[in-house]
Amino acid sequence: MNVAKRTRKLKALLDVRVGPGAAVLSNDVKRIHLDFASKLNDGHFGARKVWRQYFPRLKYHNPAISMTVNRTLDQEGPATLTVFFAPPPRSPSATVSPAPSSSTDPSTAPSGHAPTNRIETIDMKHKHENEILSRLLELTKGKSYEASPDELAELRDVDNEKRRSERDREGQARLNEVKRQEKALLDLARGGVEAA
Repeated sequence: MNVAKRTRKLKALLDVRVGPGAAVLSNDVKRIHLDFASKLNDGHFGARKVWRQYFPRLKYHNPAISMTVNRTLDQEGPATLTVFFAPPPRSPSATVSPAPSSSTDPSTAPSGHAPTNRIETIDMKHKHENEILSRLLELTKGKSYEASPDELAELRDVDNEKRRSERDREGQARLNEVKRQEKALLDLARGGVEAA
């Protein structure tokens, strides 16, 4: 595998493991549900960024928490993030089926969930994604994931490879420009010889 492909794959893996949204939430969080419009107009931009950038990291670090997304066509509708907290466990043998990963009908809530003790809702409309994330971490008592020394070394390697790639791209662009100028001079010289 060539270096560029390897770097892209490594960057994709690192993006899921570290960065904003990489956090471990408290054990009492049962489910997180996002509800927002499919287009980013009218204040749904922050919600979309949370879904696209932060949800994969949250899911990676919290695989037991069910995370569902409902994208509606109603641009004027609300953009909400709902956190469902589980009641204290009564019996260790109680099992619950996992929640669906998405909902197509906004009028019906996903079924098959354990009863919740508490439900908290964050209004995401017209809010920046960092503000939404900080509110979620505050509400769920989440702790941001600190990258390990190995992950930091990998990040440095990816950054170094990116800088090296940029230098190579600039050098190749200069070389191509020199070749183009030489070709133009040769074409001009040939044109002058043919005219004489």
